[in-house]
Amino acid sequence: MTIKTNTVRTAALRQKAQLMSGSEIERTLVRLAHEILEKNDGVEGLGLVGIKRRGVPLAERLAKMIQQVEKKKVSVGTLDITFYRDDLTTLGPKPVVQEGEIGFSIEGKKIVLVDDVLYTGRTTRAALDALFSHGRPSLVQLLVLIDRGHRELPVEATFIGRVVQTTDAEIIEVKLTETDNAEKVLLMER
Repeated sequence: MTIKTNTVRTAALRQKAQLMSGSEIERTLVRLAHEILEKNDGVEGLGLVGIKRRGVPLAERLAKMIQQVEKKKVSVGTLDITFYRDDLTTLGPKPVVQEGEIGFSIEGKKIVLVDDVLYTGRTTRAALDALFSHGRPSLVQLLVLIDRGHRELPVEATFIGRVVQTTDAEIIEVKLTETDNAEKVLLMER
């Protein structure tokens, strides 16, 4: 999961490589949708919760794919973790605190938490804090499009689109049509 900041970047980023095209993202999400169904024995009691920003459209796309296969709707919600971050100082001088509902009851449900990039694990930890403030699911699984390593916390994704080994000087940028009017995953370098 990419940590976006409101501060001005001091070093310009240059594109090092395109890791995924739009069609590769689509194929990866189809595979992940099937993995979710297989691991959870269908959609009974299943809910997808996207972490703002790019986790939300990914969760919505996965829900549509799952519905096409199972012919049943899957609950999809949104989680804004800004308030729960332990590194708010990286978000600028005045972080926006957004209290909000997920959009459905998570009580007793199998929840798949969806994000774009897993990096240090801090965003996932904050998301878990936020999620549990809304209720007690029976199971929480993490799905990420990209796992880039470099964990600071003991966090592991249940569902991974692609593992990409990176250096600390590299950044993964996920571009989605819904948020960026583009569809690709880029490896950027400072």
